[in-house]
Amino acid sequence: MKHSPRGTISALPDDALLEIFKFYVGQNYHANSWHTLVHVCREWRYVVFASPHWLHLELRCTNKSPAKKLLDIWPALPIVIDACITDSRRSDVTNIIAALKRHDLVCRINIWRVPNSLLKSAAMKKRFPELTYLELVSMEENAPVIPNSFLGGSAPRLQSLEFRGIPCLFPAFGKLLLSATDLVTLRLLDIPNSGTISPDLIVTTLSTLTRLQEFSIDFRSPRSRADRERRHPSLLKRLRLVLPSLAEFRFKGDSEYLEDIVGRIDAPALDRVTITFFDQLFSDTPLLRDFFGRTEVFREPPRAEISVHRASIEFSLFQFEETVVYCMPVLLVTISSSLAGWQVSSLAQFCSSSLPPLPTLGRLSIHGYTCKCRYDDFRVPGAMERSQWLELLRPFVTVEDLVIDTEIASRVAPALQELTGNAMTEALPALRRVFVDHFYLTVPIRDAFAPFITARQLSGHPVALYFCGRRL
Repeated sequence: MKHSPRGTISALPDDALLEIFKFYVGQNYHANSWHTLVHVCREWRYVVFASPHWLHLELRCTNKSPAKKLLDIWPALPIVIDACITDSRRSDVTNIIAALKRHDLVCRINIWRVPNSLLKSAAMKKRFPELTYLELVSMEENAPVIPNSFLGGSAPRLQSLEFRGIPCLFPAFGKLLLSATDLVTLRLLDIPNSGTISPDLIVTTLSTLTRLQEFSIDFRSPRSRADRERRHPSLLKRLRLVLPSLAEFRFKGDSEYLEDIVGRIDAPALDRVTITFFDQLFSDTPLLRDFFGRTEVFREPPRAEISVHRASIEFSLFQFEETVVYCMPVLLVTISSSLAGWQVSSLAQFCSSSLPPLPTLGRLSIHGYTCKCRYDDFRVPGAMERSQWLELLRPFVTVEDLVIDTEIASRVAPALQELTGNAMTEALPALRRVFVDHFYLTVPIRDAFAPFITARQLSGHPVALYFCGRRL
Protein backbone atom coordinates (compact mmCIF):
# COMPACT_ATOMS: atom_id res chain seq x y z
CA MET A 1 0.00 0.00 0.00
CA LYS A 2 1.25 3.44 -0.88
CA HIS A 3 2.11 5.78 2.02
CA SER A 4 2.76 9.50 2.36
CA PRO A 5 5.87 10.89 4.11
CA ARG A 6 6.27 9.93 7.77
CA GLY A 7 5.31 12.39 10.47
CA THR A 8 1.96 13.31 8.97
CA ILE A 9 -1.51 11.80 9.29
CA SER A 10 -1.29 10.87 5.64
CA ALA A 11 1.34 8.26 6.60
CA LEU A 12 -1.53 6.14 7.89
CA PRO A 13 -2.76 3.31 5.65
CA ASP A 14 -5.92 3.91 3.66
CA ASP A 15 -8.13 1.73 5.86
CA ALA A 16 -7.09 3.70 8.96
CA LEU A 17 -7.80 6.97 7.15
CA LEU A 18 -11.23 5.67 6.21
CA GLU A 19 -12.06 4.95 9.85
CA ILE A 20 -10.98 8.47 10.82
CA PHE A 21 -12.91 9.99 7.93
CA LYS A 22 -16.03 8.01 8.83
CA PHE A 23 -15.85 9.24 12.43
CA TYR A 24 -15.39 12.84 11.24
CA VAL A 25 -18.33 12.70 8.83
CA GLY A 26 -20.52 10.97 11.42
CA GLN A 27 -19.80 13.56 14.12
CA ASN A 28 -20.31 16.54 11.82
CA TYR A 29 -23.95 17.51 11.42
CA HIS A 30 -23.33 19.41 8.19
CA ALA A 31 -24.40 17.21 5.27
CA ASN A 32 -21.49 18.36 3.07
CA SER A 33 -18.79 18.07 5.72
CA TRP A 34 -16.82 15.65 3.58
CA HIS A 35 -15.97 18.57 1.25
CA THR A 36 -13.28 19.60 3.74
CA LEU A 37 -11.59 16.21 3.47
CA VAL A 38 -11.29 16.16 -0.32
CA HIS A 39 -9.75 19.65 -0.37
CA VAL A 40 -6.82 18.66 1.88
CA CYS A 41 -4.79 16.76 -0.71
CA ARG A 42 -5.06 14.55 -3.75
CA GLU A 43 -4.51 11.35 -1.77
CA TRP A 44 -7.34 12.15 0.64
CA ARG A 45 -9.59 12.97 -2.29
CA TYR A 46 -8.81 9.58 -3.80
CA VAL A 47 -9.50 7.73 -0.52
CA VAL A 48 -12.80 9.55 0.01
CA PHE A 49 -14.17 9.02 -3.49
CA ALA A 50 -13.02 5.40 -3.54
CA SER A 51 -15.44 4.56 -0.69
CA PRO A 52 -18.59 6.71 -1.13
CA HIS A 53 -20.94 4.11 0.41
CA TRP A 54 -18.71 3.47 3.43
CA LEU A 55 -18.58 7.20 4.18
CA HIS A 56 -22.25 7.76 3.27
CA LEU A 57 -21.33 10.53 0.87
CA GLU A 58 -24.22 12.70 -0.28
CA LEU A 59 -24.64 15.97 -2.12
CA ARG A 60 -26.94 18.35 -0.26
CA CYS A 61 -28.79 20.83 -2.45
CA THR A 62 -30.80 23.72 -1.01
CA ASN A 63 -32.89 26.45 -2.53
CA LYS A 64 -29.96 28.85 -2.05
CA SER A 65 -27.10 26.68 -3.30
CA PRO A 66 -26.17 26.82 -7.01
CA ALA A 67 -27.35 23.28 -7.62
CA LYS A 68 -26.41 23.02 -11.29
CA LYS A 69 -22.82 24.13 -10.69
CA LEU A 70 -22.55 21.93 -7.60
CA LEU A 71 -23.70 18.82 -9.45
CA ASP A 72 -21.36 19.47 -12.38
CA ILE A 73 -18.30 19.65 -10.09
CA TRP A 74 -18.72 16.51 -7.99
CA PRO A 75 -19.01 12.84 -8.99
CA ALA A 76 -22.38 11.13 -9.31
CA LEU A 77 -23.31 10.82 -5.61
CA PRO A 78 -26.72 10.42 -3.91
CA ILE A 79 -28.52 13.77 -3.85
CA VAL A 80 -30.37 15.16 -0.84
CA ILE A 81 -32.74 18.08 -1.53
CA ASP A 82 -33.37 20.12 1.62
CA ALA A 83 -35.11 23.43 0.95
CA CYS A 84 -37.47 26.07 2.26
CA ILE A 85 -38.86 28.06 -0.67
CA THR A 86 -38.91 31.78 0.09
CA ASP A 87 -39.24 32.97 -3.50
CA SER A 88 -41.42 30.78 -5.69
CA ARG A 89 -40.74 32.85 -8.82
CA ARG A 90 -36.97 33.08 -9.16
CA SER A 91 -33.78 31.39 -8.02
CA ASP A 92 -35.26 29.24 -5.24
CA VAL A 93 -37.32 27.09 -7.59
CA THR A 94 -34.63 27.18 -10.29
CA ASN A 95 -32.06 25.64 -7.94
CA ILE A 96 -34.44 22.92 -6.80
CA ILE A 97 -35.48 22.02 -10.34
CA ALA A 98 -31.82 21.73 -11.33
CA ALA A 99 -31.36 19.16 -8.58
CA LEU A 100 -34.60 17.33 -9.39
CA LYS A 101 -33.48 16.86 -12.98
CA ARG A 102 -30.92 14.38 -11.66
CA HIS A 103 -33.85 12.19 -10.69
CA ASP A 104 -31.85 8.98 -10.96
CA LEU A 105 -29.60 10.14 -8.07
CA VAL A 106 -32.08 11.88 -5.73
CA CYS A 107 -32.55 9.84 -2.52
CA ARG A 108 -34.20 12.38 -0.17
CA ILE A 109 -36.53 15.32 -0.78
CA ASN A 110 -37.53 17.73 1.98
CA ILE A 111 -39.21 20.91 0.74
CA TRP A 112 -41.04 23.41 2.95
CA ARG A 113 -43.43 25.96 1.44
CA VAL A 114 -43.57 23.95 -1.76
CA PRO A 115 -45.26 25.96 -4.54
CA ASN A 116 -47.78 24.52 -6.98
CA SER A 117 -45.51 25.39 -9.90
CA LEU A 118 -42.81 23.08 -8.57
CA LEU A 119 -45.17 20.13 -8.14
CA LYS A 120 -46.38 20.55 -11.72
CA SER A 121 -42.92 21.01 -13.20
CA ALA A 122 -41.56 18.49 -15.68
CA ALA A 123 -38.81 17.59 -13.20
CA MET A 124 -41.37 16.19 -10.73
CA LYS A 125 -42.99 13.99 -13.40
CA LYS A 126 -39.95 11.74 -13.69
CA ARG A 127 -39.51 8.50 -11.80
CA PHE A 128 -37.14 8.65 -8.83
CA PRO A 129 -35.83 5.09 -8.52
CA GLU A 130 -33.53 5.86 -5.54
CA LEU A 131 -35.93 8.04 -3.53
CA THR A 132 -36.36 6.74 0.02
CA TYR A 133 -37.58 9.87 1.89
CA LEU A 134 -40.12 12.48 0.78
CA GLU A 135 -41.43 15.41 2.84
CA LEU A 136 -43.49 18.19 1.29
CA VAL A 137 -44.95 21.02 3.39
CA SER A 138 -47.37 23.75 2.33
CA MET A 139 -48.44 26.67 4.51
CA GLU A 140 -50.87 28.18 2.01
CA GLU A 141 -54.65 28.26 2.32
CA ASN A 142 -54.92 27.20 -1.32
CA ALA A 143 -52.61 24.24 -0.99
CA PRO A 144 -50.93 22.74 -4.05
CA VAL A 145 -52.45 19.56 -5.44
CA ILE A 146 -50.46 16.44 -6.26
CA PRO A 147 -50.86 15.87 -10.03
CA ASN A 148 -51.50 12.43 -11.50
CA SER A 149 -48.04 12.43 -13.10
CA PHE A 150 -46.27 13.11 -9.77
CA LEU A 151 -43.00 11.11 -9.53
CA GLY A 152 -44.10 9.22 -12.62
CA GLY A 153 -46.74 7.58 -10.44
CA SER A 154 -44.17 5.31 -8.82
CA ALA A 155 -41.81 5.36 -5.82
CA PRO A 156 -40.63 1.75 -5.42
CA ARG A 157 -37.95 2.42 -2.77
CA LEU A 158 -39.82 5.02 -0.74
CA GLN A 159 -39.62 4.31 3.00
CA SER A 160 -40.85 7.57 4.55
CA LEU A 161 -43.56 9.89 3.21
CA GLU A 162 -44.83 13.06 4.90
CA PHE A 163 -47.31 15.50 3.40
CA ARG A 164 -48.18 18.52 5.56
CA GLY A 165 -50.90 20.94 4.48
CA ILE A 166 -51.29 19.19 1.12
CA PRO A 167 -54.55 17.62 -0.12
CA CYS A 168 -54.16 13.86 -0.47
CA LEU A 169 -56.40 13.45 -3.47
CA PHE A 170 -56.98 10.26 -5.37
CA PRO A 171 -56.08 8.80 -7.81
CA ALA A 172 -52.62 10.44 -7.77
CA PHE A 173 -52.00 9.88 -4.07
CA GLY A 174 -53.35 6.34 -4.08
CA LYS A 175 -51.29 5.40 -7.12
CA LEU A 176 -48.13 6.65 -5.43
CA LEU A 177 -48.78 4.67 -2.23
CA LEU A 178 -49.68 1.48 -4.06
CA SER A 179 -46.19 1.53 -5.60
CA ALA A 180 -44.44 2.18 -2.25
CA THR A 181 -44.65 -1.32 -0.82
CA ASP A 182 -41.54 -0.74 1.36
CA LEU A 183 -43.06 2.25 3.14
CA VAL A 184 -42.24 2.32 6.86
CA THR A 185 -43.46 5.82 7.86
CA LEU A 186 -46.57 7.56 6.52
CA ARG A 187 -47.54 10.97 7.90
CA LEU A 188 -50.49 12.89 6.44
CA LEU A 189 -50.62 16.05 8.53
CA ASP A 190 -52.71 19.23 8.59
CA ILE A 191 -54.91 17.91 5.77
CA PRO A 192 -57.04 20.82 4.46
CA ASN A 193 -60.78 20.48 3.89
CA SER A 194 -60.17 20.21 0.15
CA GLY A 195 -58.11 17.08 0.72
CA THR A 196 -60.39 14.93 2.88
CA ILE A 197 -59.91 11.24 2.15
CA SER A 198 -62.66 8.72 2.68
CA PRO A 199 -61.88 6.07 5.31
CA ASP A 200 -62.61 3.43 2.68
CA LEU A 201 -59.75 4.65 0.50
CA ILE A 202 -57.41 4.94 3.47
CA VAL A 203 -58.03 1.36 4.56
CA THR A 204 -57.74 0.06 1.00
CA THR A 205 -54.40 1.80 0.60
CA LEU A 206 -53.08 0.63 3.97
CA SER A 207 -53.81 -2.97 3.03
CA THR A 208 -50.79 -2.98 0.71
CA LEU A 209 -48.37 -1.45 3.25
CA THR A 210 -47.44 -4.55 5.21
CA ARG A 211 -44.13 -3.04 6.41
CA LEU A 212 -45.68 0.17 7.75
CA GLN A 213 -44.48 0.96 11.30
CA GLU A 214 -45.79 4.49 11.83
CA PHE A 215 -49.03 6.00 10.50
CA SER A 216 -50.26 9.53 11.26
CA ILE A 217 -53.37 11.19 9.84
CA ASP A 218 -54.15 14.72 11.01
CA PHE A 219 -56.95 16.97 9.72
CA ARG A 220 -56.79 20.76 9.89
CA SER A 221 -60.45 21.09 10.96
CA PRO A 222 -63.41 18.76 11.62
CA ARG A 223 -65.51 17.49 8.78
CA SER A 224 -68.84 19.15 8.11
CA ARG A 225 -71.95 17.56 9.57
CA ALA A 226 -73.00 16.46 6.06
CA ASP A 227 -69.68 14.64 5.56
CA ARG A 228 -70.01 12.91 8.92
CA GLU A 229 -73.55 11.77 8.13
CA ARG A 230 -72.40 10.24 4.83
CA ARG A 231 -70.75 7.30 6.55
CA HIS A 232 -70.78 3.98 4.82
CA PRO A 233 -72.28 1.24 7.00
CA SER A 234 -70.81 -1.33 4.61
CA LEU A 235 -67.36 -0.39 5.89
CA LEU A 236 -68.16 -1.84 9.28
CA LYS A 237 -69.21 -5.22 7.88
CA ARG A 238 -66.08 -5.94 5.87
CA LEU A 239 -63.23 -8.15 6.96
CA ARG A 240 -60.46 -6.52 8.96
CA LEU A 241 -56.97 -6.18 7.57
CA VAL A 242 -53.82 -6.89 9.55
CA LEU A 243 -50.93 -4.42 9.73
CA PRO A 244 -48.29 -6.70 11.25
CA SER A 245 -45.55 -4.08 11.65
CA LEU A 246 -47.56 -1.02 12.77
CA ALA A 247 -46.12 0.18 16.09
CA GLU A 248 -47.29 3.81 16.27
CA PHE A 249 -50.60 5.40 15.23
CA ARG A 250 -51.48 9.10 15.47
CA PHE A 251 -54.84 10.64 14.63
CA LYS A 252 -56.46 14.07 14.77
CA GLY A 253 -60.04 14.47 13.62
CA ASP A 254 -63.56 13.44 14.58
CA SER A 255 -64.52 10.23 16.31
CA GLU A 256 -66.66 8.83 13.48
CA TYR A 257 -63.77 8.98 11.02
CA LEU A 258 -61.45 7.28 13.50
CA GLU A 259 -63.96 4.49 14.05
CA ASP A 260 -64.30 3.86 10.33
CA ILE A 261 -60.53 3.27 10.15
CA VAL A 262 -59.70 1.30 13.31
CA GLY A 263 -62.88 -0.75 13.04
CA ARG A 264 -61.22 -2.57 10.14
CA ILE A 265 -57.64 -2.82 11.39
CA ASP A 266 -55.74 -5.27 13.55
CA ALA A 267 -52.29 -4.13 14.70
CA PRO A 268 -50.70 -6.82 16.90
CA ALA A 269 -47.38 -4.93 17.24
CA LEU A 270 -48.96 -1.59 18.17
CA ASP A 271 -47.39 0.01 21.26
CA ARG A 272 -48.36 3.69 21.03
CA VAL A 273 -51.56 5.50 20.03
CA THR A 274 -52.04 9.28 20.08
CA ILE A 275 -55.51 10.68 19.40
CA THR A 276 -56.73 14.29 19.30
CA PHE A 277 -60.42 15.08 18.96
CA PHE A 278 -61.79 18.45 17.95
CA ASP A 279 -64.07 20.55 20.14
CA GLN A 280 -67.35 18.98 19.03
CA LEU A 281 -69.98 16.52 20.21
CA PHE A 282 -68.36 13.20 21.02
CA SER A 283 -70.08 10.14 19.57
CA ASP A 284 -70.21 6.65 21.00
CA THR A 285 -67.31 4.63 19.61
CA PRO A 286 -67.86 0.91 20.27
CA LEU A 287 -65.59 -0.05 17.36
CA LEU A 288 -62.78 1.96 18.92
CA ARG A 289 -63.34 0.05 22.17
CA ASP A 290 -63.15 -3.23 20.24
CA PHE A 291 -59.92 -2.08 18.57
CA PHE A 292 -58.33 -1.34 21.95
CA GLY A 293 -59.66 -4.61 23.36
CA ARG A 294 -58.04 -6.78 20.70
CA THR A 295 -54.68 -4.96 20.88
CA GLU A 296 -52.26 -6.53 23.33
CA VAL A 297 -50.69 -3.33 24.66
CA PHE A 298 -54.01 -2.05 26.08
CA ARG A 299 -54.99 -5.19 27.96
CA GLU A 300 -53.06 -4.80 31.23
CA PRO A 301 -52.12 -1.15 31.93
CA PRO A 302 -51.39 -0.54 35.64
CA ARG A 303 -52.05 3.19 35.72
CA ALA A 304 -53.80 6.07 34.00
CA GLU A 305 -53.53 9.84 34.15
CA ILE A 306 -55.91 12.71 33.41
CA SER A 307 -54.56 16.21 32.83
CA VAL A 308 -56.88 19.21 32.71
CA HIS A 309 -55.52 22.20 30.77
CA ARG A 310 -56.95 25.57 29.82
CA ALA A 311 -57.85 24.53 26.27
CA SER A 312 -57.92 20.73 26.47
CA ILE A 313 -58.16 17.63 28.61
CA GLU A 314 -55.86 14.63 28.22
CA PHE A 315 -56.18 10.97 29.14
CA SER A 316 -53.13 8.67 29.21
CA LEU A 317 -52.58 4.97 29.80
CA PHE A 318 -49.20 3.63 30.90
CA GLN A 319 -47.69 0.16 30.75
CA PHE A 320 -45.44 0.72 33.75
CA GLU A 321 -45.80 1.72 37.37
CA GLU A 322 -44.66 5.14 38.52
CA THR A 323 -41.39 3.62 39.75
CA VAL A 324 -40.16 3.89 36.16
CA VAL A 325 -38.29 7.20 35.90
CA TYR A 326 -39.82 8.17 32.56
CA CYS A 327 -42.05 6.35 30.12
CA MET A 328 -44.25 7.35 27.24
CA PRO A 329 -47.97 6.54 27.43
CA VAL A 330 -49.22 3.72 25.27
CA LEU A 331 -52.38 5.76 24.77
CA LEU A 332 -52.73 9.55 24.80
CA VAL A 333 -56.14 11.03 24.04
CA THR A 334 -56.58 14.82 23.85
CA ILE A 335 -59.96 16.52 23.59
CA SER A 336 -59.71 20.16 22.57
CA SER A 337 -62.01 22.48 24.49
CA SER A 338 -61.69 25.60 26.61
CA LEU A 339 -64.92 24.89 28.56
CA ALA A 340 -64.28 22.97 31.78
CA GLY A 341 -67.67 21.28 31.79
CA TRP A 342 -67.35 20.23 28.16
CA GLN A 343 -63.88 18.84 28.82
CA VAL A 344 -65.01 16.58 31.65
CA SER A 345 -68.23 15.40 29.97
CA SER A 346 -66.46 14.66 26.66
CA LEU A 347 -63.73 12.64 28.35
CA ALA A 348 -66.36 10.83 30.42
CA GLN A 349 -68.12 9.87 27.20
CA PHE A 350 -64.86 8.63 25.71
CA CYS A 351 -63.95 6.57 28.75
CA SER A 352 -67.37 4.95 28.99
CA SER A 353 -67.82 4.17 25.28
CA SER A 354 -64.28 3.70 23.98
CA LEU A 355 -62.22 2.07 26.72
CA PRO A 356 -62.37 -1.70 27.08
CA PRO A 357 -62.40 -3.24 30.58
CA LEU A 358 -59.08 -2.49 32.30
CA PRO A 359 -58.81 -5.19 34.99
CA THR A 360 -55.24 -4.32 36.01
CA LEU A 361 -55.68 -0.55 36.32
CA GLY A 362 -54.87 0.20 39.94
CA ARG A 363 -53.77 3.85 39.95
CA LEU A 364 -55.44 6.96 38.56
CA SER A 365 -53.81 10.40 38.69
CA ILE A 366 -55.73 13.61 37.94
CA HIS A 367 -53.95 16.95 37.70
CA GLY A 368 -55.10 20.44 36.79
CA TYR A 369 -53.00 23.01 34.95
CA THR A 370 -55.55 25.78 34.51
CA CYS A 371 -54.83 27.98 37.55
CA LYS A 372 -53.12 28.01 40.92
CA CYS A 373 -55.37 27.64 43.92
CA ARG A 374 -54.84 29.98 46.85
CA TYR A 375 -54.70 28.54 50.33
CA ASP A 376 -58.14 29.93 51.18
CA ASP A 377 -59.72 29.48 47.70
CA PHE A 378 -62.30 26.72 47.57
CA ARG A 379 -65.24 26.92 45.17
CA VAL A 380 -67.84 24.20 45.52
CA PRO A 381 -68.79 23.01 42.00
CA GLY A 382 -72.42 23.06 40.92
CA ALA A 383 -74.63 20.00 40.64
CA MET A 384 -73.97 19.57 36.91
CA GLU A 385 -70.19 19.69 37.34
CA ARG A 386 -70.37 17.22 40.23
CA SER A 387 -72.37 14.78 38.11
CA GLN A 388 -69.86 15.16 35.25
CA TRP A 389 -66.97 14.23 37.52
CA LEU A 390 -68.86 11.20 38.79
CA GLU A 391 -69.53 10.07 35.22
CA LEU A 392 -65.83 10.42 34.46
CA LEU A 393 -64.85 8.30 37.47
CA ARG A 394 -67.43 5.51 36.99
CA PRO A 395 -65.49 3.41 34.40
CA PHE A 396 -62.50 3.02 36.75
CA VAL A 397 -63.88 0.16 38.80
CA THR A 398 -60.49 -1.38 39.70
CA VAL A 399 -58.65 1.77 40.81
CA GLU A 400 -57.33 1.51 44.37
CA ASP A 401 -55.14 4.65 44.44
CA LEU A 402 -56.42 8.09 43.40
CA VAL A 403 -53.73 10.80 43.12
CA ILE A 404 -54.96 14.38 42.77
CA ASP A 405 -53.68 17.90 43.32
CA THR A 406 -55.50 20.63 45.24
CA GLU A 407 -57.11 22.13 42.14
CA ILE A 408 -58.69 18.82 41.18
CA ALA A 409 -59.43 17.92 44.80
CA SER A 410 -61.63 20.99 45.05
CA ARG A 411 -63.76 19.54 42.21
CA VAL A 412 -63.64 15.82 42.98
CA ALA A 413 -64.24 15.87 46.74
CA PRO A 414 -67.69 17.54 46.52
CA ALA A 415 -68.60 15.12 43.70
CA LEU A 416 -67.74 12.11 45.85
CA GLN A 417 -70.08 13.43 48.55
CA GLU A 418 -72.93 12.63 46.13
CA LEU A 419 -72.23 8.91 46.64
CA THR A 420 -74.57 7.90 49.44
CA GLY A 421 -76.59 4.86 50.39
CA ASN A 422 -76.83 2.19 47.68
CA ALA A 423 -74.89 4.46 45.31
CA MET A 424 -71.85 4.49 47.60
CA THR A 425 -69.74 2.29 45.29
CA GLU A 426 -71.11 3.40 41.90
CA ALA A 427 -67.84 5.26 41.30
CA LEU A 428 -64.40 3.98 42.32
CA PRO A 429 -65.75 0.92 44.18
CA ALA A 430 -62.24 -0.50 44.75
CA LEU A 431 -60.78 2.79 46.03
CA ARG A 432 -58.55 2.40 49.08
CA ARG A 433 -56.33 5.49 49.16
CA VAL A 434 -56.59 9.14 48.08
CA PHE A 435 -53.31 11.05 47.77
CA VAL A 436 -53.43 14.85 47.65
CA ASP A 437 -50.28 15.49 45.68
CA HIS A 438 -49.39 19.12 46.34
CA PHE A 439 -47.27 21.29 48.61
CA TYR A 440 -50.20 22.31 50.79
CA LEU A 441 -53.58 20.97 51.86
CA THR A 442 -56.33 23.49 52.46
CA VAL A 443 -58.67 23.01 55.38
CA PRO A 444 -61.81 23.21 53.16
CA ILE A 445 -60.49 20.43 50.92
CA ARG A 446 -59.70 18.19 53.89
CA ASP A 447 -63.15 18.82 55.30
CA ALA A 448 -64.76 18.18 51.89
CA PHE A 449 -63.35 14.65 51.83
CA ALA A 450 -64.49 13.91 55.39
CA PRO A 451 -68.13 12.95 54.60
CA PHE A 452 -67.05 10.61 51.80
CA ILE A 453 -64.37 8.93 53.91
CA THR A 454 -66.78 8.54 56.84
CA ALA A 455 -69.50 7.07 54.62
CA ARG A 456 -67.09 4.60 53.02
CA GLN A 457 -65.87 3.56 56.46
CA LEU A 458 -69.42 2.86 57.62
CA SER A 459 -70.22 0.92 54.43
CA GLY A 460 -67.30 -1.45 54.91
CA HIS A 461 -65.24 0.02 52.06
CA PRO A 462 -62.76 2.23 53.94
CA VAL A 463 -60.70 4.89 52.16
CA ALA A 464 -57.64 6.61 53.64
CA LEU A 465 -56.63 10.20 52.85
CA TYR A 466 -52.92 11.00 52.47
CA PHE A 467 -51.09 14.28 52.12
CA CYS A 468 -47.46 14.19 50.95
CA GLY A 469 -47.24 10.54 52.04
CA ARG A 470 -48.69 11.22 55.49
CA ARG A 471 -52.03 9.69 56.39
CA LEU A 472 -54.55 12.13 57.84
